[in-house]
Amino acid sequence: MTNTILIVEDEQEIADLLGIVLHREGFDHVFRAASVASALETARRVEPDLVVLDVMLPDGSGFDVAARLRGFTQAPIIFLTARDGDADKLMGFGVGADDYVTKPFNPLEVVARIKAQLRRSRNEAEPHESYDLGRVRVEPDAGRVLVDGAEVPMPAREFKLLCYLAANPGHVFSARQLYREVWGEEPVGPSDDNTVTVHVRRIRERVETDPASPQLLVTVRGLGYKLVAPGSAERS
Repeated sequence: MTNTILIVEDEQEIADLLGIVLHREGFDHVFRAASVASALETARRVEPDLVVLDVMLPDGSGFDVAARLRGFTQAPIIFLTARDGDADKLMGFGVGADDYVTKPFNPLEVVARIKAQLRRSRNEAEPHESYDLGRVRVEPDAGRVLVDGAEVPMPAREFKLLCYLAANPGHVFSARQLYREVWGEEPVGPSDDNTVTVHVRRIRERVETDPASPQLLVTVRGLGYKLVAPGSAERS
């Protein structure tokens, strides 16, 4: 496989294990970094297609690395860490992570998640139409959202969620359905539903005139969320 993978992990045994398994699975371009500084330098140099990122690094936090990576790459980020609390997961997704795997782990599961994220990235690289939502315009190919003509910064996961809803206006999705479609894995509990809720709230804060009374991304009580098409009389 020609995909370039960057493993950011200061535990040599874990980095070696992942490198061996990835090589056996056909990944020939695997780079490693063991610190914040080397992670950012290597990412700029090799332009990885995906980053496996430990949260706890000797010179800083993987959360900081992820936030800085999002300044120059949209490559999927998979956190690999011993920290499995809901707050840490939400923080990881908030800074642009695409998946979260806790230690101890099965390396084959990590490889399966890597392949899934790469497939999703390839699909998202295909041409998409732009979505005109009144005062909000979503441009998937350009990776941007315009509100009243001005570009609004939006983390990758929020952008993907908004694109998915914009592609299906008027359709009601439960939090579980959205997690399955946008995060690309089966939800396993209330924390995953809460992850979707947090991302919906953050999108509203960026695109709604009054986030407390949303007109574009509305809640359908007892069912989930939907995006209301411009000119539609539908509301929650």
